[in-house]
Amino acid sequence: METPFGAVAFATTIGGTTLAPLPDERFELPGGRTVARWKHHAARVDLLLTPYDPELDPEVWGPLTGCLAAVWRIEAASPLGRVTFAARLPDRLPDGADAGWDGGQGLAATTVGDDTTRLTLGGPDEEGICHAATAAEAPRRWAELIDEVHARTFTTWGVDVGDHHGMTWTLPPLEAGDHCELPVVAAWTRAEDETENTWSAVGVSSTVLLRQVVAACAR
Repeated sequence: METPFGAVAFATTIGGTTLAPLPDERFELPGGRTVARWKHHAARVDLLLTPYDPELDPEVWGPLTGCLAAVWRIEAASPLGRVTFAARLPDRLPDGADAGWDGGQGLAATTVGDDTTRLTLGGPDEEGICHAATAAEAPRRWAELIDEVHARTFTTWGVDVGDHHGMTWTLPPLEAGDHCELPVVAAWTRAEDETENTWSAVGVSSTVLLRQVVAACAR
């Protein structure tokens, strides 16, 4: 997923195994969309890459320069105690670019900026993961983990923002037959735009993203 600050790289680890950079299968969809698929003995992993229109109100937000999204999905064939998914910008950003934490309200996000461009990369934080469980985007039992989130007592799962170049999600355990979807969005605009439009654009559910993809492909 190419951005003005470099490509967003994605990685999945199941147990102690990091899936290969190249997928086992790749599918082309209309409008430049792609689905990459990895087959693991204990799971299937799909990664959809797509343009995304957050349909921001022009009376409130300035226009975006660009917006791209990904939906990562895992389907467990057997119990999985540790699964991680990472999305991050290059370790070395262009000269003059600064990155910082920009999360909150269910969103794990980092914003990068220089003299010309501001970009926000975001996905669900721990609270967002629990809310996703109530929308059938993750195992329903994960909704009960919201008490751990509010008490800040979760230790075996959560979101690591590291050096603010991206996020790594460590999921709660998955059982056979479980699935989980995680949306990741990168939105960017001109540096002088002060409307926080990029932050508003990245706070979206996988359901909304997939609904837009289905509608676009049906045209």
